[in-house]
Amino acid sequence: MEDDGRDDLAGAVGAVGDRAGVGFVDERRRSREESLGERVLGSLLDRAHLMPARLVGPLVAQEVASVGGRDVSIWLQDYDQRTLNPLTGEGLVGESCPIAGSWAGRAFRQDARIEQELPEGSTRLYLPMLDGSDRVGVLAFTLLEVDDNDRRLAQRLAGLTADLIVTKSLYTTTFDRVRTAAPISLSAHLQWQTLPPLVMNTPDVALAGILEPAYNVGGDSFDYALDGHVLHLAVFDAMGHGLEAATMATVVVATYRHGRRSDASLPDLYVQMDDVLSATYPGRFATAQVGRLDTETGVLSWVNAGHPAALVVRSGGSVEELVGPITRPVGLGGVAPQVSTVQLEPGDRVLFFTDGVVEERLADGAQFGEERLREFVEQANTDDVSVAETVRLLSHALMEARGGQTSDDASLLLVEWRGPPRDDELARGFLGGLPVGDIEG
Repeated sequence: MEDDGRDDLAGAVGAVGDRAGVGFVDERRRSREESLGERVLGSLLDRAHLMPARLVGPLVAQEVASVGGRDVSIWLQDYDQRTLNPLTGEGLVGESCPIAGSWAGRAFRQDARIEQELPEGSTRLYLPMLDGSDRVGVLAFTLLEVDDNDRRLAQRLAGLTADLIVTKSLYTTTFDRVRTAAPISLSAHLQWQTLPPLVMNTPDVALAGILEPAYNVGGDSFDYALDGHVLHLAVFDAMGHGLEAATMATVVVATYRHGRRSDASLPDLYVQMDDVLSATYPGRFATAQVGRLDTETGVLSWVNAGHPAALVVRSGGSVEELVGPITRPVGLGGVAPQVSTVQLEPGDRVLFFTDGVVEERLADGAQFGEERLREFVEQANTDDVSVAETVRLLSHALMEARGGQTSDDASLLLVEWRGPPRDDELARGFLGGLPVGDIEG
């Protein structure tokens, strides 16, 4: 058969195909190479699983040094949210600093990256460490030059550090010791062990709570859970002080959680808590507010079992009482609880508080009072700060107004409804619709 050149053509096409295949493989290999950010975060993750808690800080410092960072500091907030206390270890620097009036404190208060330009021309980055939206502390380090890629990597490194600290905290007291800035009573220790995260922040609803006195709290507690489009919330104040009040509050919280997980109605939750408390602690009681917020409609329902009326801080600035019938405290019930409802508007906030906030006596013998509380709430609301920072500042302002002393626990729980859910929009964003960018070397 005469050669028509088709074999040569096939060979040539094959050669081109081979070269194209090699090029494609090379390109794919290049596209799959780790960027600087991936190497740093990946290295931290790869080693963190088996890393003991004492080496978490040094490991983070080592990874920061690998990208040219220096003077690494990791601060954790103390229990009364006034001070940031440093982790110690190889590669770490830093001293305790106040949350009010420090560069690290600014990042903590604003939940935002803060950049400090140093005299020699370098930049020190202060990054809030958030576990979800709960405040853990602040990570800081210095770079000679900073661009947007550095900022993205730093923020993600701070988030990963927060996750490591929270996860390791489940089986170590290393970080708890750093957070403890004063001797803590046994009753306070018990109460802190039962609390959920102090801060929750979603596009639909934000929430923050605080207990005072942080190192000697006894019978106050709170709880919450966001299930689908329903926010469950509760505030408790067990009778008495010290360890007995703390153990009673723990039983109340456990009973509430047990009923909530069984999807009990608000009246049924009240009855269950009342039955358990009356049987376990005859003659004793706990006041409570238990509620549910429908995040789709903004309708808040609640049962008030002997608590002061909550305050609604409207988005326009006005402050109103959540008026409604008051049911007997749990443990003394034996009555059908009455459910109240209110329609919230987007941006409205609701402040639940225990009687220790308003019943404390001032130096002149006068009661602190709800009117004075309203004034503080109105002032905090005009400053346009976050829910978490509002609660922190309000609690400290109230404590200072009472002369730094309290004869009773004083607890706050602040909830903000931001509007109906935007699940479709958020899903597109989380799946890649938001221009968050990549970390690049």
